[in-house]
Amino acid sequence: MTETETAGFEILAPPQWTAPLVFNSPHSGTELPRYLLAASKLSASQLRTSEDILVDELFSGCLDAGAPMLRALVSRSYIDLNREPYEFDARMFREKLPGHMNVSSPRVASGLGTIPKTVGDGVNIYPGPIDLAEALRRLEQIYRPYHRTLNALLDEAGRAAGLVLLIDCHSMPSSAVQHHKTIRGSALDIVVGDRFGSACDASYVELIEDHLTGSGLMVGRNKPYAGGFITECHGHPREGRHAVQIEINRALYFDERLRTPTTGFDELKVVLDRLALKLSESVSATAGYWLDRSANAAAAE
Repeated sequence: MTETETAGFEILAPPQWTAPLVFNSPHSGTELPRYLLAASKLSASQLRTSEDILVDELFSGCLDAGAPMLRALVSRSYIDLNREPYEFDARMFREKLPGHMNVSSPRVASGLGTIPKTVGDGVNIYPGPIDLAEALRRLEQIYRPYHRTLNALLDEAGRAAGLVLLIDCHSMPSSAVQHHKTIRGSALDIVVGDRFGSACDASYVELIEDHLTGSGLMVGRNKPYAGGFITECHGHPREGRHAVQIEINRALYFDERLRTPTTGFDELKVVLDRLALKLSESVSATAGYWLDRSANAAAAE
């Protein structure tokens, strides 16, 4: 794959879009562009350790529920689509960064800015600094088109139905929740993030939590993940835009040492398939009408 042979993402379209619902998987891409492989000191397998492995497949039941999915194709180690456009680490670049760039966010400090500095457990991707022009090229070729596409999908649903719900799909290493337990002391399986109530109507969040807990999963809200840039950017309930992030403990479906799916994958996918159907029904009922309503009204005049 060369830099110009991929847009870095794709839309998975359902046979018919029947609900004002959009799924998004910005961290599940696996493609490693040639520049990255040449410039990095890491192996391909090491470069892939930050990916939300198989998350797009886990949530692919959204298609049967009548909702599209936007998913990354390019690896998160190349560009992180769930960041502000300019969360750049000044230590990564040969040039001095312009003043408008966010060089001090917690994500930048951890090495996980828009152009990641590290993968896995803080392992540096590059042996030395890279050109700022390279980072800006990634923004123009992949990041900006991705976000324009996501915004267009949400706009289309919102115009047709009066509201839209975005489900931002992620996974987390099991180590991320070792110190975050449920009130019963059990390790968390899922973290639902709604930016502490600001990004999504409570009824949708409660539906998600009730379904997951009813399926035997341990669910927490907003800690340690309250929702990233995408959830914050698109979650405006007063404007009819709702966004919620779902983080899955990888140990539920993936052997993190062997890097292979476990028998839990199929079980979890059934749970998430049913969740997609419930969300489709709920958000459609809330909206009260959907894509073909305007056409039917026009035909009746």
